[in-house]
Amino acid sequence: MIRTTIFLITVFCFSITFSQTINQKVKDNRGNLKLLGVIDKEGLTQTPFNGWFSKNYNSYLTNDKVVAKLKSTLKGYQITVFLGTWCGDSKREVPRFYNVLEAADFQEKNLKVIAVDNDTKTYKQSPGGEEKGLNIHRVPTFIFYKDGKEVNRIVEYPKESLEKDMLKITTGENYRPNYMAANYLNILFKTQSIQELENMNEELVPIISQAVKGVSELNTYGFVLFRSNQVQKAFFVLDLNAKIFPYHYYVYSSLGKAFFEAENHSDALKNYKKSLALNSDNNNVKSMIQEIEGMKQ
Repeated sequence: MIRTTIFLITVFCFSITFSQTINQKVKDNRGNLKLLGVIDKEGLTQTPFNGWFSKNYNSYLTNDKVVAKLKSTLKGYQITVFLGTWCGDSKREVPRFYNVLEAADFQEKNLKVIAVDNDTKTYKQSPGGEEKGLNIHRVPTFIFYKDGKEVNRIVEYPKESLEKDMLKITTGENYRPNYMAANYLNILFKTQSIQELENMNEELVPIISQAVKGVSELNTYGFVLFRSNQVQKAFFVLDLNAKIFPYHYYVYSSLGKAFFEAENHSDALKNYKKSLALNSDNNNVKSMIQEIEGMKQ
């Protein structure tokens, strides 16, 4: 009897915990609601998310010819979506993605949707940690799996259209997602140590500089690594970004911020001063320099 009671209490507690993690609403520091963790369409069609979801879902006109092909090519696939209900790209692309999936008769049981955070300490992370090991540095990210293995992904926005990109992925055509520089570095981190990569810097800089999509690609990737406590990798990426864009103030202010948060005030100050030399109007950098110099007094 006691064992049965304990079992029932355990099941009951598990059910409550599980139900609380679905479509969990959280307020940010400004009082705005966001969804975090595992969510579904029902969560996205609730206030205050239903406004942008319905607008972008209903206004998207799918390519019927491509969707007709997706009805067969999507069979056997499972899809995981990472999004931010605070993110403009997610607000635009995720409702459209739902529209395409439903037009293609894709079964909802094969779809998993995870809402990640934009808070400084948990940047691009979910409370359940579903993003770990999946290189989620931009949202939305749509990952296509078959037989338990990732086939490909759409990162942030489609290269042609959602349905055309999906068709290429599900028919095995050559498809390279956005932000290949960050993806390439993620692969290197799995096979090379930081020391080995630092020794490859002269080779890496020209290779990555041809693939990188502007100064913010590696900056975002670096801070995603930093927030997930992969500090060595984060500094390697941010430093690499500075080597690729040596005359851009932004790379040095980012390095300054990372060093400051890592409590390396000497290197933080050095990089903030480099940033200020390239952009003398940056008041935030000026205030950080004053703050660090004040610590020395």
